[in-house]
Amino acid sequence: MGRRRWPAGLAWGLAGLTVLALAPGVRLSMLLNAAGLPEAQAGAAMVAAYGAVVLALTSSAVVGTVLASRRPGHPVGWLLLGVGLSVALSVLVESYAKYGLVARPGSLPGARYLAGVAVLTFTIVWLSCAGFVLLLTPTGSLPSPRWRWWARLAAVAPAVVVVTSVVQPDPLAPDWYGNPLAVPALYRLLAVPGVAAIAVVLASVLVGASSLVLRFRRARGVERLQLRWLALAAALAAGLLVVALVAGSLGRDPVVLASISLCAALLPLATGAAILRYRLYDLDRIISRTLAYGLLTVLAGLGYAGAVLLVGRAFGGLGGRPPSWAVAGLTLAVAAAVQPAHRRIQRVVDRRFNRRRYDAARTVEAFAARLRDQVDLRALHGELLAVVDQTMQPTSTSLWLRPPPA
Repeated sequence: MGRRRWPAGLAWGLAGLTVLALAPGVRLSMLLNAAGLPEAQAGAAMVAAYGAVVLALTSSAVVGTVLASRRPGHPVGWLLLGVGLSVALSVLVESYAKYGLVARPGSLPGARYLAGVAVLTFTIVWLSCAGFVLLLTPTGSLPSPRWRWWARLAAVAPAVVVVTSVVQPDPLAPDWYGNPLAVPALYRLLAVPGVAAIAVVLASVLVGASSLVLRFRRARGVERLQLRWLALAAALAAGLLVVALVAGSLGRDPVVLASISLCAALLPLATGAAILRYRLYDLDRIISRTLAYGLLTVLAGLGYAGAVLLVGRAFGGLGGRPPSWAVAGLTLAVAAAVQPAHRRIQRVVDRRFNRRRYDAARTVEAFAARLRDQVDLRALHGELLAVVDQTMQPTSTSLWLRPPPA
């Protein structure tokens, strides 16, 4: 029993450490904002930024804890915990050093010793963990033995970056008054390998994503269903990133941060569901229902808006205000058309994205039509078992008929 409990205890301990590191980090960031530093955010943008970080860390920490507790031998749970902890430490260490060296020099003890690792180190660590999450999902092992050399290189790269950052004489941030832990001779030796290691860590995320594509092309059965969950999450994340780009071009910083945070929270949730094999076989149903209701909403909204414009033009020109009885009639007409339109749209979507359900429904409908004309009980027995086997695909089937009364 003790062997089963210690991974869960360690996982919850790492999650608690993430929360303990994030709380003072957010507090110091708020103090930096109050100190009026040029790079500090203000107002709604600051609140949105804190909310984005908290949401992303909560997703990674919770999913990582559940995975590490239930499947301690699977490395992805521990890697997600590493992502959450390293992001929390990045916020804490950078805010601590910036406040103690720039905003209020000398106010925080030991801030000078964090100058070398405050800006880049923990960011590199969580990017490296994220790359390994992509590389090892969903099975927990490499796609093939040929990936071992890359896994070793990607594991060594963040260690090189950390050592290089610790011994560098001049921190990356301006006005930080040097690094008391600097070793110039060692830094000159590690400068070029350190830059190459940063490039390897950044490339590891892209390599991990490409490994998922290769896994999906070769996968069969349950593994393919697991990867389909990740593909759905990646598609939704890509849509959120497009929203973030559009909002950024319009100057809507809170929308940008909210979209990015939802993107960061969505991927760990999909990863946990795929590894734990939670409701894998409902994916087609989820996709078809989402598309059907999305198309229905868009079509109903466009139809209602177009009808209101036409009625408004009839009662006073384009853009005119139609009478209330006309608006009420249009609303009732759209509401009455929603259900038939939903059935038609659902049938079209199922035909393309949920073919198994569509074929099963057609088979049952055809059997129901033949059932009305069937009088031979023996033929009905065989046909019913065939329909059940074709639509439900059970491991075994049997039919029991109650004998007629004496």
